[in-house]
Amino acid sequence: MPVQPFFGACRQYPFFLLRLGYLRAISRDLTYAAIDIGSNAVRLLIGDVVERDDHPVIKKTSLIRVPIRLGADVFDSGAISPAKRDQLIKSLKAFRLLTEVYGVHYLRCCATSAMREATNSAEVLARVEMESGVHVEVIKGKTEADLIMSTFWTQDLLKDRSYLYIDVGGGSTELTWIENGKRRDSSSFKIGTVRSLQHKVDEREWEGVADFLSGIRASGAKLTAIGTGGNINRIFKENKNGYGEPLTAADIRKQRDRIASYSFEDRVKVLRLRADRADVIIPAADIFLRTMGEAGVNEVFVPKVGLADGIVYDLYSKQYGRSRYAAQPA
Repeated sequence: MPVQPFFGACRQYPFFLLRLGYLRAISRDLTYAAIDIGSNAVRLLIGDVVERDDHPVIKKTSLIRVPIRLGADVFDSGAISPAKRDQLIKSLKAFRLLTEVYGVHYLRCCATSAMREATNSAEVLARVEMESGVHVEVIKGKTEADLIMSTFWTQDLLKDRSYLYIDVGGGSTELTWIENGKRRDSSSFKIGTVRSLQHKVDEREWEGVADFLSGIRASGAKLTAIGTGGNINRIFKENKNGYGEPLTAADIRKQRDRIASYSFEDRVKVLRLRADRADVIIPAADIFLRTMGEAGVNEVFVPKVGLADGIVYDLYSKQYGRSRYAAQPA
């Protein structure tokens, strides 16, 4: 049976959404797992790739998040403490066992900004891999941006437009420019929520963002922004937008100021934010607002995807080939 269009926003924002195709059967061979070792949290995503006529969709079977916050150590002292290392080992052990229970055959584990910058990363990784049985791949900022951008092919987006992916994490922000379905440029900046809380963002990083975005604006591209990361998802939820409806800069500002008006304790008790979300959501909003301002865009779409989704799609693409749906970026 054909899947019905998913929300009334289709009528208001027809350029954002494409018709849904027909679902093909899910098979065990299309089940994948991704582990994202971020600066704020460590996530496990177990998902099935559903092949539709127009593009694949990642159907999330299980999503588990552990708030280890490696960046709190690294951006302060430069190294990962034994306590955080041991928490990571326990988390990866549990994640590995869960993938076995789900019968997952394809797993990729990627570590990002905090692990990239830790002075003792080699020592930590050796211990983590030996005790957890999980191989950890420390990826560069560009690779992180490319993996996040790959989720473009799993979204109901018109592929002939210009898009700016904005992914705000704990330690870095990745920006990717997509035009006519191909990546034109991408860059990673040491601007993140945990880094901001610790006042470790160098203003020269923002100058780099401005230079990157001025080059895109000079091309005349009319950008549509796509925001990824847990914080923009929460802001989207707090604003009570319909799925597929964009957030405006005014929406983000309104929710940012509303949340900031609560104490940390009340953000947890009254707004029911997780403790590791309650503090970083404010700098995340600030990063989105400043980036959108530099890009000259007033709206951002929030498809609720992130690095883990990109890892899953990359595993699928490597298994079945990137030409199954459309030409992929070089």
